[in-house]
Amino acid sequence: MDEYNPLDYENLTRNCVNELMQRGPFSLPPKDDFEGCGVYALFYVGDLDEYSRVRSDNASIPIYVRKAEPGGGRKGNAATGPGFSLSRRLGEHSKSIQQVNNLKLEDFLCRYLVVTPLWIKMAERLLLERYKPVWNSCLDGFGNHDPGKGRHQGEITWWDAIHPGRKWSANLRQTRSREQALERLEAFLNKI
Repeated sequence: MDEYNPLDYENLTRNCVNELMQRGPFSLPPKDDFEGCGVYALFYVGDLDEYSRVRSDNASIPIYVRKAEPGGGRKGNAATGPGFSLSRRLGEHSKSIQQVNNLKLEDFLCRYLVVTPLWIKMAERLLLERYKPVWNSCLDGFGNHDPGKGRHQGEITWWDAIHPGRKWSANLRQTRSREQALERLEAFLNKI
């Protein structure tokens, strides 16, 4: 039998995830801006039939999880400090939900954890593995941004196919339908 090491990276990562799932839940977006980077989870509490199996009144089954890292790290630059990256990201997600035709912001809750940057990627990985959130796994595209002028040759995301309304997504190639997205969701839910 292996010896338990409470300071093992996997155990420390599990502690971060467990702490996240004990915070809140809070309304989306949180009422006040806050400083820091970290991880977060969104929960659906509405009544859309397609999400009845992942509806989470007690905020225990995330529909989406992600990280918010300090600025600059993605391009290999020195991080500019935590800033308000986590708070800002939750605000961006709120705007995406408000733009679509079939979701209401009041049907979402969130949990978030400001955490030392060292733990952010590992906590996100564990969240994805443990919960397999629908918007990360089979209906990806929720966290996408407008690709910018002259860069709309890509396909509409699965998320935008099932939730139309983000203005910039209308500029993408409409290669996926709502019906296809619903079939994809059903197949995914039947596997988990």
